[in-house]
Amino acid sequence: MSEIIIKILWIIFVPFIFVAIITPYIKKVALKIGAVDMPRTRHIHKKPMPKMGGVGVFLGFLLGYMIFGTHSSIMNAVLIGGFLVVLIGVMDDLTELGSLTKFIGQLASASVLAIYGGLLIKDISAFGIYIDFGIFAYPFTIFFILGCINCINLIDGLDGLSGGISAIYFLTIGIIATLQGHFGLDFIIAFIMFGSVLGFLVHNFPPASIFAGDSGSMFFGFMISVIALLGFKNVTVTSFIVPILILAIPIFDTLFAIIRRTIKGQNAFTHADKFHIHHQLLNRNLSQKTTVLIIYAIDILFAFASILYVLKDSLAYIVYLILTIIVVIFACKTNVIVDREVLKSKIKNKMNKKKKV
Repeated sequence: MSEIIIKILWIIFVPFIFVAIITPYIKKVALKIGAVDMPRTRHIHKKPMPKMGGVGVFLGFLLGYMIFGTHSSIMNAVLIGGFLVVLIGVMDDLTELGSLTKFIGQLASASVLAIYGGLLIKDISAFGIYIDFGIFAYPFTIFFILGCINCINLIDGLDGLSGGISAIYFLTIGIIATLQGHFGLDFIIAFIMFGSVLGFLVHNFPPASIFAGDSGSMFFGFMISVIALLGFKNVTVTSFIVPILILAIPIFDTLFAIIRRTIKGQNAFTHADKFHIHHQLLNRNLSQKTTVLIIYAIDILFAFASILYVLKDSLAYIVYLILTIIVVIFACKTNVIVDREVLKSKIKNKMNKKKKV
């Protein structure tokens, strides 16, 4: 076991140091070529910030793979798909691409992973029920990859938020793989990505000196989907549920955003607003750092419950239930789904009209 622990530490340490060292140089390049996030109405930061932080994480992943990984057709697909999603992210960091162009780039990277790499959600066995997706495995898998990419992309609104949530995910999967004695590709990639993202967080944790940009948040989401799909190869309810539960906060945030924008008659995927979970916490006069740490804490509890679930500990269900109740209460008490002040005003106006009648 000591050999495994030493191996894990090396897998984490090498990309961590590399990304921590290379990121300041990427910051200089971003400033020079104009990959800068200018402050706007819905943004939290008050001064221009360099983006493209995802490039450093991608390079850290490549270094880790070259040292600790093994060649395979699946890894070819991961490298090609990862490069495509980082490339489209860098282009967006530079010129702010249209939503359709971004989607096409995401679709291309997801298709490479599913079609060329053969990483598919072919079937699922859960609670005595077996589902074979057949030919629908391809669109279902591509939809899942796109969901992971955009889920992390949508929550990337505060210093260290998307990187921290992704790091928690990678570490949790790495721990679960270690506990189960699975030392395959998902084990290697999870710890390489954990080290790489951790190295980036040295510069991105509030107050950040560089943003992940779309090149970062989309690459984080892409690699999250890769590791989840590698788990799906086991075809068990655990491999299907655990990755989703670890990402509970970004999934809830995305779901709330879709509902909120649909109610307002806005495009659920292209319209940006300031009603995300982190905005609701900031509205309570919490600092960026405190807000990020609170979200980290909740996400870590979901991750802890996921580890307990894999270990078949019944406490996991209690933790899941309590956390879900907390999130639901939070949604009801804030404007994360609907602007309560506007809603109250509409109800009041309707009541006044009825009284006049």
